[in-house]
Amino acid sequence: STDSVESCLDCLLKALIWKISGSGFAGNKCFKHQENQSYVGLFHQEKVNTFMRSPCVEAGLIPPLVQLLHSKDHEVLLQTGRALGNICYDSHSLQAQLINMGVIPTLVKLLGLHSDNTALTEMCLIAFGNLAELESSKEQFASTNIAEELVRLFQRQAEHEKKEMIFEVLAPLAENDVIKLQLVEAGLVECLLDVVVHTVDGVREEDVAQLKTASDLMVLLLLGDESMQKLFEGGKGSVFQRVLSWVPSHNHQLQLAGALAIANFARNDGNCIHMVESGIVQKLLELLDRHVDEGNVTVQHAALSALRNLAIPVVNKAKMLSAGVSDTVLKFLPSEMPPVQFKLLGTLRMLIDTQADAADQLGTNGKLVERLVEWCEAKDHAGVMGESNRLLSALIRHSKSKDVVKTVIQGAGVKHLVVMATSEHMIMQNEALVALGLIAGLDLVGAEKDFVGAGLVQVLHKLLSDEMSAPEVKYNSMICAFFKDSSSLDLFFSHPPPEPLHKEVQGLAFIDVVSKLRSHENKTVSHQASLTEQRLTAQS
Repeated sequence: STDSVESCLDCLLKALIWKISGSGFAGNKCFKHQENQSYVGLFHQEKVNTFMRSPCVEAGLIPPLVQLLHSKDHEVLLQTGRALGNICYDSHSLQAQLINMGVIPTLVKLLGLHSDNTALTEMCLIAFGNLAELESSKEQFASTNIAEELVRLFQRQAEHEKKEMIFEVLAPLAENDVIKLQLVEAGLVECLLDVVVHTVDGVREEDVAQLKTASDLMVLLLLGDESMQKLFEGGKGSVFQRVLSWVPSHNHQLQLAGALAIANFARNDGNCIHMVESGIVQKLLELLDRHVDEGNVTVQHAALSALRNLAIPVVNKAKMLSAGVSDTVLKFLPSEMPPVQFKLLGTLRMLIDTQADAADQLGTNGKLVERLVEWCEAKDHAGVMGESNRLLSALIRHSKSKDVVKTVIQGAGVKHLVVMATSEHMIMQNEALVALGLIAGLDLVGAEKDFVGAGLVQVLHKLLSDEMSAPEVKYNSMICAFFKDSSSLDLFFSHPPPEPLHKEVQGLAFIDVVSKLRSHENKTVSHQASLTEQRLTAQS
């Protein structure tokens, strides 16, 4: 029973205090029940985190303390919770022990039973904040009605400090997708929107803090697929509409949250198509225009992220291009901020996918190509470097334009595509090889010097020789070497072949490598190897 546990705990506490203090107590009878709270209270002092923690744990104090959480005495509950919190503070192993003992459902139940008791409520919130940091706690939290309890508690709070305490619990919990949905269903979003309304024009420091916390949490809830779709409601949801109104706001925090929310809503084609049809692109372009000169970098990044996601569905690309998205995005070309550069590149790459005219127009923009070549060497920012290479390749692949190829050659971009062909990512290898094949097909004479200087033949030889190369890479490597132009002339082995390239092919015994591929298990590769071998034989 609870009384017997408390009685035994009295004796245990007596022994611990004697051990820690180095002094004994007269007699050996247990302390009275009323005194229990006082001795438990000793363990919520700060000292427990230094010299008292180890003896507490070694003496097995945690299990009986957990049992005391079932007490009906408010003071015992309070002191017990504080003692457990201090003993386990900043110790993931001890917190995990509490989780395994089922303390989370017990504390959630306590919160529901004693929500009118301020001290007990705060004790529970502090405990939740600590335990929620552990990933192993999320499943237990999700199995309780924690979402309903926290939202109900939040709705009753008027003081900033109390709301902040709840926010500190909600943030780590909302990282779990199951709990995200539970919080949405419990009505948290309406609470957050209410906070935004009451703080957006506030000048007090606490208003600014609450606005940021509430809007950030709103964005976090939208990271869950189910919670996001529930709030989208086919594009007609009141929450969705309210969030959209944040974009033209005068407040940078709301602009940021609004743009991030759109990016999160734009995670499936249906949502993207609906949003483009409803005119959201124009709102984002107007927002970006407000942040071109010395603008807010986080807002720039968020708005570009939203545009990139919206540009993914094929049906949206032409509409967005017509709306002037590429022109607005290019205004940020001078940016020196890698996050903005990364999203800028991704947005343009998504826009020109399958859009030949747009790829042609952008690919002949000398300033853009010059900047791409510069970013292809941004070794300190792998994301920017990778996206620059991919966009350079995409301009060629989607335009299939001789003018674009000439612009890339003149901008010294060919060598970067050759390096890209050696990437550890297969998709990038294939994109580079296709682009290189097109360069060879459209302007071999202009690119010959760059091909030789960058060691293209050696790269192709290595890709074909490497057993780890994917079948698609081997196939595209052979296609690259034998791409045909409109006159059906073989390129690296045309009549007459470019002498430097021809010598390199002969010197590397290319034909031996290709011959081995005739027996490749992939039929497409083996067939292309047979064709390639025939052409090599004819040229030898």
